[in-house]
Amino acid sequence: MGERTARGPGLRASLFPLTGPLRFLLLSSFLIPLGSFMVLPFMSVFLHERLGMGLGAVGAVLAVASLVQFSGGIVGGALADRIGLRRTMLWALAVRTAGFAGLLLALRWPPLAIWALVLTCCGAALYLPANKAYLVHGVDDERRPAFLSAGNAALNAGMAVGPLVAGPFVLSSPGWLFAAVTALFLAVTAGHARLPGREGEHPAGSGGTARPGLLAGVAVLPFAANALAFHLYFHFQHFLAVYAVERTSSAFYSVVLLLCFTLVIVVQPLASGLIRRMPYALALAAGFTGLAAGMAVLAVGTRAALLAGGALITLGDIVLFLKNDLEALRRSPRSDAVVFGQQRLAAGLGACASGVLGGQLYGLGERAGHTGWFWMLAAAQCLLLPPLLLTLRRRTARRPVPDGDHEGALTRDDTDGRVPGR
Repeated sequence: MGERTARGPGLRASLFPLTGPLRFLLLSSFLIPLGSFMVLPFMSVFLHERLGMGLGAVGAVLAVASLVQFSGGIVGGALADRIGLRRTMLWALAVRTAGFAGLLLALRWPPLAIWALVLTCCGAALYLPANKAYLVHGVDDERRPAFLSAGNAALNAGMAVGPLVAGPFVLSSPGWLFAAVTALFLAVTAGHARLPGREGEHPAGSGGTARPGLLAGVAVLPFAANALAFHLYFHFQHFLAVYAVERTSSAFYSVVLLLCFTLVIVVQPLASGLIRRMPYALALAAGFTGLAAGMAVLAVGTRAALLAGGALITLGDIVLFLKNDLEALRRSPRSDAVVFGQQRLAAGLGACASGVLGGQLYGLGERAGHTGWFWMLAAAQCLLLPPLLLTLRRRTARRPVPDGDHEGALTRDDTDGRVPGR
């Protein structure tokens, strides 16, 4: 009994009871990626095969889109600080709806597809920091991992179902698909208009008060670790579609995605308490090792290797992405929305670098007839680049944690002076 109390409340006790607005927000966290992933995972194939773009150009487009989608989160966090969480989410959904409508119009004028894709990414950039901040507003530190994991589980459930629904139609009947996604986003936007505002959700001050810069108070080590994690993970995210479809089929690619998303849905909420308590250095080592092992397995290229590699990579990112967010929240004095925005900026820088470098490396492997080497090079990066973080770890000032064996773990009173929910 005492051990359970020391470890904090269980997952169910941490989450329930949920208010109506939070239930709707979790439902939206499923519906939004459901619609998005009926389209976005197939964009590399769509641009390459339907629009005839070379893989180098595809990689560049995906790099720009990823940079906008993730790095723009820092603007989304600042906007939420200025105009509020609900209004930011509404503006974001309106922009993203316009982007999917643009993809529908692009079937008549193909060059519009690139601009429509960037527009959908702008909407995503504005939405997610406000969404996460709304979800954990007023929640104490011990319960935050459960709420963030529940949101991630809903998000990944939508990401899992979307490709399964759209796989048979994205190349054969894209018009109906784009129209359905646009209609779905219109409905979700209307639902967000009925959400209540959050009391005290403007922590940055008002009037003549000088506002801090976008990067003020950034947690340097979690920021750098997040950038590196996304750089490595997005080798998988950007180029698995091309690699898997040419060896199997779009249907089997959807199965691989389903496995990965199911692991996040099931494992991350259950492991959220363990990840919260895990020493930060151990979390980084475990996460990057999982990515390296998964990339190396993908190089084999068989159906079993695609499934096993995807599973290993997913287990690595479950640890890395959640722990980096928790650690950034713990170390930074800024509002939740701004912290999430800063972490999204790091993710965007990493994903952009992955698109630029990965597109060139994958194109080189394709021309040489050995695309499996692309994954071996990615695995090598997973092992060689993370030790550079040790330099930042040594230089970053750290507060002592009562248990010396758990440096970097969250404790009940270790909030760096932050007010829960800010």
